[in-house]
Amino acid sequence: MRNAPLLRQVALALLIFLGAAHAGDARAQSQPAAKPPEAVQGERYRQLQSMIQQGRAEAALAEADKLIAARPRDAQARFIKGVALNALNRPDAAAEIFVALTEEYPELPEPYNNLAVIYAQQRQYDRARVALEAAIRNHPDYAIALENLRDVHVNLAAEAYAKAQSLDAANAGVRRKLTLAREIAAGPGQAAGASTPAARP
Repeated sequence: MRNAPLLRQVALALLIFLGAAHAGDARAQSQPAAKPPEAVQGERYRQLQSMIQQGRAEAALAEADKLIAARPRDAQARFIKGVALNALNRPDAAAEIFVALTEEYPELPEPYNNLAVIYAQQRQYDRARVALEAAIRNHPDYAIALENLRDVHVNLAAEAYAKAQSLDAANAGVRRKLTLAREIAAGPGQAAGASTPAARP
């Protein structure tokens, strides 16, 4: 987010635990007769991701619901449902899903990241910061969360400078810092608040 709406959302995380239980079996089969079930399921997840990226979030949501009905603990399908709900401007419902995933799979950074996207869209920058720090704690090299955390800090700084300017309008130094913070938050060629979250697999 060079501002809140530009915070980078993970559209579809290839979550670590998916297929992990079958990894040894897959390696042991030198010539499988057909694609293993987890590979077929992975293709279906990618199809739903493409549907969301093509603006067909409603259809993706319906398909994700079918997957969840068959496998209620299907974390990947639930994650996709959260992404689809957020794309459909239903952030509160999406946040519920991401919160549940962070509680069930605290080692995974992607649900924390997307939860932070929602908080930042709502200008709840402190809550976004906490979510991103949780993502980075277990994955210090998670580049998307690191970039988003930087952007959250920029927006927190801009808010603080704006408050300082309202208390001391004659302070030229604060004015300069506020202008710089807003320029950084907006990003190159962006007006603050002009964009929507980028879907990034």
